[in-house]
Amino acid sequence: MKGWNLLRVALAHPWLVLLLRIYVGGVFIAASTYKIIYPAEFAETLASYQLAPFWSVHGLALVLPWTELVCGLMLVLGLRTKACAAMIGGMLVLFCIVILVTLVRDIPIGCGCFRSVEDPLSWGTLLRDMVWLAMTFQIYRYPSALQLESRLLTALKEMGS
Repeated sequence: MKGWNLLRVALAHPWLVLLLRIYVGGVFIAASTYKIIYPAEFAETLASYQLAPFWSVHGLALVLPWTELVCGLMLVLGLRTKACAAMIGGMLVLFCIVILVTLVRDIPIGCGCFRSVEDPLSWGTLLRDMVWLAMTFQIYRYPSALQLESRLLTALKEMGS
């Protein structure tokens, strides 16, 4: 039992959660940039999954990358970390479902995560997203070091006193 407690304390350590927060936020910032610059290519990638109604593809191609960027930036900065971790976690659950369905349907397409031309989806892609989902759960569950939001709230309370 002592080993499990030690593992739990290590996983909840604020500095580890900070590293996870920066890593996951950075991944989502990096994933958003190409999609924001080339929304038409991203729309083609979304359409190739054959899951979203055709009329929604262009809207998704415009909204999803900006959501990724804003959530990633706020996660890195430590602003509204629980809300951003929940949003990113929701996106990752959706991505995992889409990847799983695409793998089962045996559609040979690239992920479209970081650029339009990528290696085809694989079980490794699904595993990678599931690891990111586990990291996001850690970020949501435990507080991290250097959260800008907590410093802002403390400063506002001091100004009001």
